[in-house]
Amino acid sequence: MKIDKKYYSIAIDGPAGAGKSTIARQIAKQLGYIYIDTGAMYRAMGLYFVRENISLEEEDAVTKACEQVDISIAFEQGEQQVLLNGENVNGLIRSVEAGTMASACSVKGQVRKKLVELQQRLAATENVVMDGRDIGTHVLPNADLKVYLTASSRVRANRRYEELIRKGESVSLEEIEKSIIDRDHRDMNRDISPLCQAKDAILVDSSAMTIKEVATHILNLFYEAKNK
Repeated sequence: MKIDKKYYSIAIDGPAGAGKSTIARQIAKQLGYIYIDTGAMYRAMGLYFVRENISLEEEDAVTKACEQVDISIAFEQGEQQVLLNGENVNGLIRSVEAGTMASACSVKGQVRKKLVELQQRLAATENVVMDGRDIGTHVLPNADLKVYLTASSRVRANRRYEELIRKGESVSLEEIEKSIIDRDHRDMNRDISPLCQAKDAILVDSSAMTIKEVATHILNLFYEAKNK
C-alpha cells in the first residue's frame, strides 16, 4: 500500500513592510523548503496579459487567459526561477509594465482564483514557505503553521525610508508612513480576500526585533507545531 509523503507548509501573512518576504526566504533557506513568492507569480500573470495585449475590461478574454496560463516556481543553484508556461521569465517580470498590470489584474476574481489554484498545487507537492496577505485565511487554510507578521506603521515606514535613502533617493518619512497606512486600509477592506489575521494564526510583532530574532522565533514555533 502506497503511503503519500507529508509535505509541510508555513503561511506568513501581514501588512506591507512587515518583512514577510525577507523572513520567509530566511526560514525556507534554513529548512531547505521552497519559498513561494506569490508577488512574483502575479507579476508573471501581468507579463502574460501585457504580452497577449489582453484588456482587463474584456471578461471573456481574462477568463480564457486564466485557463491557458501556467505559472510555477523552481529553484536553480539556490535561486528562485519563475516559469511562465515553461519559460523562465525572471528577468522580465520586474518591468514597470509587468508590475503595473500585476497590480491591476490582482483584483480580478478569475486571476486570484487561478493563482490560488497554482499556489495550492505547489504546496501539495513540496515543503513550502509562502507569504502574502491571504495565505493563512484563503490559500493555505490547513498550513502547519500560520503567522501574522506585523510591526507598527512607524517602524515599517522607517525601514522603507532607510532602504530608499541608501539608494540615494530623497524621500519623506511622513509621506511613506501615510502611504503605508493608506495601503493597510485598502488591503483590509478590499472585497476579495481582505488582509486579516487567521483565527489560528500566531501574531508576531517585529517592531522591536531583528530579522534574525524574528526568523528564529518563527522557526521555533514551527518546530513546536510539528512536534505536537
